[in-house]
Amino acid sequence: MARIVMKFGGTSVANVERIKTVARHVAREVAAGHEVAVIVSAMAGKTNELVAWTRETAVLHDAREYDTVVASAEQVTTGLLAIALQEIGVSARSWQGWQVPIETDDAHGTARIRAIDGKVLIERLKEGQVAVISGFQGVAPSGRITTMGRGGSDTSAVAVAAALHADRCDIYTDVDGVYTTDPRIVAKARRLDRISYEEMLEMASLGAKVLQTRSVELAMNHHVKVMVRSSFAEPESLAPALSANEGRIGTLVCDEDEIVEQQIVSGIAYSKDEAKITLLKVEDKPGVAARVFGPLAESNINVDMIVQNVSDDGRYTDMTFTVPVADYERAEKVISAAKADIGYKELRGSTNIVKISVIGVGMRSHAGVAAKMFRALADKGINILAITTSEIKVSILIDAAYTELAVRTLHSLYGLDKN
Repeated sequence: MARIVMKFGGTSVANVERIKTVARHVAREVAAGHEVAVIVSAMAGKTNELVAWTRETAVLHDAREYDTVVASAEQVTTGLLAIALQEIGVSARSWQGWQVPIETDDAHGTARIRAIDGKVLIERLKEGQVAVISGFQGVAPSGRITTMGRGGSDTSAVAVAAALHADRCDIYTDVDGVYTTDPRIVAKARRLDRISYEEMLEMASLGAKVLQTRSVELAMNHHVKVMVRSSFAEPESLAPALSANEGRIGTLVCDEDEIVEQQIVSGIAYSKDEAKITLLKVEDKPGVAARVFGPLAESNINVDMIVQNVSDDGRYTDMTFTVPVADYERAEKVISAAKADIGYKELRGSTNIVKISVIGVGMRSHAGVAAKMFRALADKGINILAITTSEIKVSILIDAAYTELAVRTLHSLYGLDKN
């Protein structure tokens, strides 16, 4: 017998029929003798509707009341799933964030979890009752309801799994696991049986939408095994977990040392959420970088890739950096306002770019991964605009028109097409 936390997102609970299917997924694990807690999101589209209502009521609204409104969507889902489980003979009870309690800070709308007291939940699980818990929400020190921002249900699930000392956290989504790249671009993309926390963290932050970044960080810090599975497979076709470490048909996110055969490269990710800004003929003198990036930091604009080219005479430098697309216009205004202090001649920008990343823990012990990447792209006539690296990834910036060609080329280059 294992203790399992199961999480179902908005598309998995989009209507009553799908909620009944989720109930059958849960019943399958209960029938296998496991203790089960379930984290659910709002039904698809409901949170957006509630957000729109708050903005329609008042553009500048109280963040505490905003949380009160949007958190209600998860409350509906927990109640419906508990009813659906009871209807098929499974003992279940719904829990809201404040009832657990899931204690957070008081940053309404973007709250972070501080602590979870799982004692009462563990008692109920031992009694054979399924706990159906609202994701995305918690309670502030003041006693007010808080929400955790988009993707907060994944974070809730992993945090609850850690608090309950669960053997595994199963994240049910609209895909059946983590793939070597986007199957919509590469038909030969393969589902990975296992992937390390570090690799999943890189993939989540670099464009893969399977798991939310904060949830992967939390899983890694607390050593919570996470299984990515499909909620759209028929429950009867998925065998229940045979042990704490086996979940059947999905991708297990775990410690690196639990992966027996580790490939050099595990996946290719891409992100179109990038904008490029280039400052031409910046005076090359001490403190110039601080004058460029200081105002951006003060405006809470994240800078990712940075490339600097110094002129032959050493007097000037061209500086290129990337920011999120959503912050592009704001970043241009911030830099333009600081032009006199920075001392550049011209500002150029582009949103028609994409970041391509090669990811794999095997890169730590193998040289030449980046060199092969650069050579293969050059052979295809793809120009690299910027490069950034870490111990287990190499990311490049290219024109968006070459996205699919670059992803396919690199997927084949590192042998990810092979079974």
